[in-house]
Amino acid sequence: MRIALTIAGSDSGGGAGIQADLKTFHQFGVHGTSVIVALTAQNTQEVRAVHAVPPAFIRQQLDVLAEDLPPNALKTGMLGDAATVTVVVETIRERSWAPLVVDPVMVSSSGARLLDASAEARVREELLPLAALVTPNLDEAEVLTGLEVRTPDAMQRAGEALLQLGAGAALVKGGHLEGNQLIDLLVTPDGTHRFDRPRLATRSTHGTGCTLSAAVAAGLALGHGLEASVEDALAFVSRAIADAPGLGRGHGPVNHRVQVRSEK
Repeated sequence: MRIALTIAGSDSGGGAGIQADLKTFHQFGVHGTSVIVALTAQNTQEVRAVHAVPPAFIRQQLDVLAEDLPPNALKTGMLGDAATVTVVVETIRERSWAPLVVDPVMVSSSGARLLDASAEARVREELLPLAALVTPNLDEAEVLTGLEVRTPDAMQRAGEALLQLGAGAALVKGGHLEGNQLIDLLVTPDGTHRFDRPRLATRSTHGTGCTLSAAVAAGLALGHGLEASVEDALAFVSRAIADAPGLGRGHGPVNHRVQVRSEK
């Protein structure tokens, strides 16, 4: 069995972060390992508190996995602060772990800040060059590139800018675009693939970014190509949203138990 590693924060509500990643890994048939960099007190309505894990203990988690359960692919999610970014970057470099999917989590679905402003430069300058794929939403793409990103053409320009910053590829997610159609752009050195699908009327969107990046990492761990992994991940998330259980009074979780691929 192949191994996929998630380096992220814990979500006490079970819909995002480490919990969403491990559910996704399981559904894709890979063994999930995890390094928790922060604890959160949250539900579907709010993130009430965040408790950062000391960098030395983050390093211990990474090192113990390297000795016995090295990943075939990995992803990062919420990293929180500059010290955490530094220890994660240093370990990934030292261990030559790849391929890496970077989900540059900055703000939660409820609006809570999940990445210090001081850490943004380190993500941009140190983490992105290690990434096989970076998966920003429109707001995150704006922070990382300094561009205004509110149209498909701007998403294309942002994707190209992310490649210039060192990322191997960029999946710019258009969930915050206006209109009834969802557009995601996979920008690679070989060209751009556009994914279109109808927008679902739902508030069950908590953890969609985490789930998507985990699904891509799982596909890469299984040896699938990048475009196929992204296509499978987007389809999985779409089905998970459509079949969401409707839990909570805020942005509810998706259903991680849906099929990885639709029956034909």
